[in-house]
Amino acid sequence: MAPKRRPVPLNITPIGEGQATSNTIDAASEANLEALQKKLGELDLDEQQRKRLEAFLTQKAQVGELKDEDFDPICELGAGNGGVVNKVRHKPSGLVMARKLIHLEIKPAIRNQIIRELQVLHECNSPYIVGFYGAFYSDGEISICMEHMDGGSLDQVLKEARRIPEEILGKVSIAVLRGLAYLREKHQIMHRDVKPSNILVNSRGEIKLCDFGVSGQLIDSMANSFVGTRSYMSPERLQGTHYSVQSDVWSMGLSLVELAIGRYPIPPPDAKELEAIFGRAVMDGAEGEPHINMQRPRPPGRPMSGHGMDSRPAMAIFELLDYIVNEVNVSHVNKFLGVLCICSLIKNPAERADLKISTNNYLFPFCTPTRSTE
Repeated sequence: MAPKRRPVPLNITPIGEGQATSNTIDAASEANLEALQKKLGELDLDEQQRKRLEAFLTQKAQVGELKDEDFDPICELGAGNGGVVNKVRHKPSGLVMARKLIHLEIKPAIRNQIIRELQVLHECNSPYIVGFYGAFYSDGEISICMEHMDGGSLDQVLKEARRIPEEILGKVSIAVLRGLAYLREKHQIMHRDVKPSNILVNSRGEIKLCDFGVSGQLIDSMANSFVGTRSYMSPERLQGTHYSVQSDVWSMGLSLVELAIGRYPIPPPDAKELEAIFGRAVMDGAEGEPHINMQRPRPPGRPMSGHGMDSRPAMAIFELLDYIVNEVNVSHVNKFLGVLCICSLIKNPAERADLKISTNNYLFPFCTPTRSTE
């Protein structure tokens, strides 16, 4: 078995006033920076968030055109069906970045359209969205260059921590909801792929979303290469019906339950497994008695690649997807995680929570939305 990959700490010296990593910034870059700073004024940011975004935009203005020969590899950060992500150093600027490489055998016209569609990411500037430096094509691969988050993704964190405490999950939920709301309200974008591996953290305590669906052509081009053992898709997506922001809310809720119990939550854990996870029995709210689920027998298998202690044989992918559409019920886990998961994992999207739930103060029992005072 390969050793677990641990996140590599990263310290980047901040750029001070008047300091530059290249000799000049052209007038167009200065104008773009001023326009972006004006847009930041329209967002609900605290002073620290504003300063960090402005520092990122200042650094980004120094980068210029991205080219394959300008990168030195440092290490691999992760790999999957979507491609490989490397930690790299951009030689002209000295900046450390995360570079995602996606190999696609596509026609030049489609390739150019993907690059054009990815340019929308330049306008996505939020404390809850991973920063974007640019995208380009080289040697059969699309490169997407992003801010490096030195804490890694939450699926990596989960492998080390086994499960994430509720008070931290509260902060994760707030960041994800605010990131989704920003994409929806400011750019009319739905994420379409919310899952633990697309929620990144850094050593400053920031939590950010990445890999959202801005390029329809890229989504279509990668669809045929997808091979999965889990699904965070909502029941309505699996049935081929209309996609809405509530579908992202479902994916977020399922991700939060996974982080809380330490394994992919479909099929859901029974009362005995929950007691082992949380250290106390699952109680019925009205009677105060241990909850026993007599509604239906548990399915014979479990999803592949679980983090937790469930030892049942693996579910086939089609069995899993059918179970999500027809059987899934996470009411046991909801008793521990409170209102957010109850509202986000309702099967009927018309009854499911929308992004406005982020304004509530009872997302999790131990957490209320607060701004950083660091």
